[in-house]
Amino acid sequence: MSRVALPDFPWDSLAEVKATAQAHPGGVVDLSIGTPVDPVPAGIRDALASVSEIPGYPTTHGIPALRAAAIAALGRRHGVTGIEPDAVLPTIGSKEAVAWLPRLLGFGEGDVVVIPELAYPTYEVGVLLAGASILRSDGLTALGPQKPAMIWINSPSNPTGKVLPVEHLRKVVEWARERDVVVVSDECYLALGWETDPLSVLHPDVSGGSTEGLIAVHSLSKSANLASYRAGFLTGDPRLIAQLLEIRKHAGMIVPRPVQEAMVAALTDDEALGAQRERYARRRLALRKALEDNGFRIDHSEAGLYLWSTRDEDAHQTVAWLADRGILVAPGTFYGPTGGKHVRIALTATDERIDAAVERLSA
Repeated sequence: MSRVALPDFPWDSLAEVKATAQAHPGGVVDLSIGTPVDPVPAGIRDALASVSEIPGYPTTHGIPALRAAAIAALGRRHGVTGIEPDAVLPTIGSKEAVAWLPRLLGFGEGDVVVIPELAYPTYEVGVLLAGASILRSDGLTALGPQKPAMIWINSPSNPTGKVLPVEHLRKVVEWARERDVVVVSDECYLALGWETDPLSVLHPDVSGGSTEGLIAVHSLSKSANLASYRAGFLTGDPRLIAQLLEIRKHAGMIVPRPVQEAMVAALTDDEALGAQRERYARRRLALRKALEDNGFRIDHSEAGLYLWSTRDEDAHQTVAWLADRGILVAPGTFYGPTGGKHVRIALTATDERIDAAVERLSA
């Protein structure tokens, strides 16, 4: 049995600069990974505990209340309509879905999967696990005459925070449908638009009111602070979701029952989402000003939890410069070859740590 050759885990390479940042007298301000730091809302924790006595196996497809809550939230928060109850499938966070989707959809050797030029590293890993070939492209013209099996889009983008306009999204959907190509949209940051309102690939202005050939990936890690719960879901084309459901049943890829109950609470609580957005908005404004006052340029970053920042130098020089000030960030090279002069700076730190970073940048 051949072993899949995977890239090294990018964040392991930060050990040296992390040690430098940790040695700062005021402690490290870790802005390298987008892990939530704010409390899980009380209503979600109560929901988790409310079914903790249930001993039986949970359903892979999720309880009906969860699927109904997801459909309602997509409509209420993002203007998505026409989702069928059977076309919602909970996942153990979004990362495992991203890593396994190409393989679970049946793609492999001889197939091409398109990922963004700058992309979350797990897109590449997922294609490698499937044994398919990777093409990095942000446009359709680079594909030429070849027909890919699947296209990943990510708006708002991780790492850049770029939001794709409705015209671009619609063009990708129409092009893919003409060629029977699956489009998968990573929408984990959809609720975190700052300078523009991101649209789901399932929004009728993009999809034409049809889910054919489309899958949207959603996560509650960022919007509801549920990274530790591993709470995500897929939705879109009922035919594709049914295929994924059947395989996940056999493979035991099941979201625990208490987590499903917590997801219902998170998808219902718009007030908690609004409060979390306000926290991130405050941190974003403070950190952005401090960076720009220090000669950084912030590119894109219209949405999401990161500032895509550059000093027009090698990214590793910027990482080292910030580490000397006790601030740890990720080089843009983690996300693709074209990220060599940018760093990704996360907003996921406490107010106290963000204030410390601002103070150090102002010194």
